[in-house]
Amino acid sequence: MTKAAELAKMGEVLTNSQIGGRRNIVINGGMQVAQRSSSAVTGIGASDGYFTCDRWNFNTNGNSAGRLTMSQASDGPSGFANCLKLECTTADTSIAAAERFFIEQKLEGQDVQQLKKGTSDAEKITISFYVKGHDSATYTVGLYEGTSGRKIAATFPVTTSWVRQTVTFDGDTSGVIPDNNTAQLHLRFYLHAGSNYTSGTLGTSWNADGNTTQISSDGNSFFESTSATFFLTGVQLEVGSQATPFEHRSFGEELALCQRYYQQSYAHGTVAGTATNTNRVIRFVDATQSYAGHWIAFKTEMRVAATGTPYSPGTGTVNKIRSDSADHPAVFGQSATHGMHAYANNSSIGTSNGLNLHYKADAEL
Repeated sequence: MTKAAELAKMGEVLTNSQIGGRRNIVINGGMQVAQRSSSAVTGIGASDGYFTCDRWNFNTNGNSAGRLTMSQASDGPSGFANCLKLECTTADTSIAAAERFFIEQKLEGQDVQQLKKGTSDAEKITISFYVKGHDSATYTVGLYEGTSGRKIAATFPVTTSWVRQTVTFDGDTSGVIPDNNTAQLHLRFYLHAGSNYTSGTLGTSWNADGNTTQISSDGNSFFESTSATFFLTGVQLEVGSQATPFEHRSFGEELALCQRYYQQSYAHGTVAGTATNTNRVIRFVDATQSYAGHWIAFKTEMRVAATGTPYSPGTGTVNKIRSDSADHPAVFGQSATHGMHAYANNSSIGTSNGLNLHYKADAEL
């Protein structure tokens, strides 16, 4: 083999045969974007939701007594300004069989077609991430395919120092992923589970064996004590068997990718409804009509027609519009992927007052 051929082969290996273009399928893997809140959110544990870093969903079931604080922290490893930080605030050492808690990112089917899942030449998948905690621990990382219910998982260690962990899964020759905009591939970090999920042998190859093989019985529970912490950043999911260096994207590009799923009129990192100001998102009144309204164009095309929630800029009250000194009921209608219509009853507002409105728009998976 010539020197040029050797170099070409080396480049092919190091980039998983992708010389150009995007390698990381995960959005906001570096935890740069936290539109909903860049500060700590407390009391998490009773219900699912997106609380801080965009695209990272907190998922719980079984009504665990455990509670945590989640934040976008600034003590990432070298090269990373941000990370997702979890702090246990209420322990749960009596784990019921049906309890389970994980952090996940849901990926659209149309964004993972390159995995060739369900074909004879299905691609290997490599997941890499930086992680640390308060003590030595073992947790489970896995992939779950929503349509067929097929899954695969592996354990990973956590220490008190930042370490990059890498897991490679074989391609799955069964279970074709639909080419659409619904949640099809789930990347999950399992941090707490009862026997309904741990009583079987961990499924380290693709399977549809049910819940009992989903999470390792050798793993720790994040809710084991109130001293427990878990830090995560630099998450990368890519085609191939080689973990390439984390693909850093600009903040602006990462933000735009996140805004396909969620966006708001508030400043980045401000919890919706907590800020009061006179930003005039709406400035429209027509005395000849029975309502006052305005079309709000989204900052980027959203995944589906978004669910909009209005807030008064004067008081932060939900489902209200601000008319100079008074709040009035407001609603969103005619929602689409590119915008939505906000309106309020004109008779109660008057014809001379300017209207103010904040909003959030949600099209999450």
